[in-house]
Amino acid sequence: MTRNPQLRRLIFNFISIGRMALNYLFIFFFVVAFLIALVKLIFLGDTQVFTEMVQATFDMAKTGFEISLGLTGVLTLWMGIMKIGEKGGIVHVFSKVIGPFFNKLFPELGKEHPAHGSILMNIAANMLNLDNAATPMGLQAMKEMQETNPNKNTASNAQIMFLVLNTSGLTLLPISIMVYRAQLGAVNPSDIFIPILLATYFSTIAGLISVALYQKINLLDKTIMAYLGGLTAIIVGIIWYFSTLDKDAITQVSNVASNFILFTVIVAFILMALFRKVNVYEAFIEGAKDGFKTAVKIIPYLVAILVAIGVFRASGAMEWGVAGVTWAFEQMGINADFTPALPTALMKPLSGSGARGMMVDAMTTYGADSFVGRVASTVQGATDTTFYILAVYFGAVGIKNTRYAVVCGLIADFTGIIASILLAYLFFY
Repeated sequence: MTRNPQLRRLIFNFISIGRMALNYLFIFFFVVAFLIALVKLIFLGDTQVFTEMVQATFDMAKTGFEISLGLTGVLTLWMGIMKIGEKGGIVHVFSKVIGPFFNKLFPELGKEHPAHGSILMNIAANMLNLDNAATPMGLQAMKEMQETNPNKNTASNAQIMFLVLNTSGLTLLPISIMVYRAQLGAVNPSDIFIPILLATYFSTIAGLISVALYQKINLLDKTIMAYLGGLTAIIVGIIWYFSTLDKDAITQVSNVASNFILFTVIVAFILMALFRKVNVYEAFIEGAKDGFKTAVKIIPYLVAILVAIGVFRASGAMEWGVAGVTWAFEQMGINADFTPALPTALMKPLSGSGARGMMVDAMTTYGADSFVGRVASTVQGATDTTFYILAVYFGAVGIKNTRYAVVCGLIADFTGIIASILLAYLFFY
């Protein structure tokens, strides 16, 4: 967490906005569950529905605690690894690599604008799933861009581009999702690594193109084309290669590639830290302590959302909703096996905690290695929480007119969700 008192206050103030959204969501689950259960009792003669709902509160409270407790070891491990990478300079390396590309996306700032460093560091930290480092850098970048914003109440082009790149959720290492999958019994928790990488790429490209069209940014610029063209060629090549394999071969190659890449990243972090004469062991311990604290802190939040979801499911409300959506897709001749994962997708733009709870519920109900569990995991990693990020980043600098930021952010979200579902069918169905 940042040592800057002003930024720290802003972070905590706008976290409360996310909690308000969860407050209404929490109330909605309980009230709707009660009303539907009442209908089932009075009109359908279901005398067990309230018993099942009460039992669900106990079962899901126990599940939430057990999951949180089990997360401690794995989260401690990965937070330690990420701290090694952070101290070894991996964020700085990423900033150097993607610097020329991002400079072209913020033409109104000019080459010497002080926000460039914070923008690049924020994007790089997000790509590595370093939330604690990314948020302060992002707020600092927004503040620096606001200083040269001619209309203080209206989002500038640069601020919108920066925000949409954040909401698109470009992530190279979806550590938290793999941690949850490991705790919930996945045979290979990292098997969603490549699908998430591909899905978050499509989400980011969609967000980038939508903003570029609004801002009339020339995407045919040679620097932009070099970065996007090269990355797109790699992504197309990966998808083409996997499309030529049968299901068993896809699973085997994906598993080997995912785990090879992840372990290579761990070794690279250690070697970079060693090269910079960082005490690797002490860095790991420092990060691991944060991981332990994080695991303990999430217990009440996870228990709360899982109990609410459990009551909602026990009442039959979720089953009715999913059944309706499934019927609609089936009428269109579309395979609807993915629909139980849709609650995660619909929740993602609104609430990160809510979407995480939905993902955990899907994996708990259907199994971490089920098709639904893998779809929910991929969707969870494909985009970020659009409305929360809007509230935090724009609220931090007093912007009221967000212009087209919401539209472009939701385009990125929608693209990421569709890509996640299609990729899940390619890799796991």
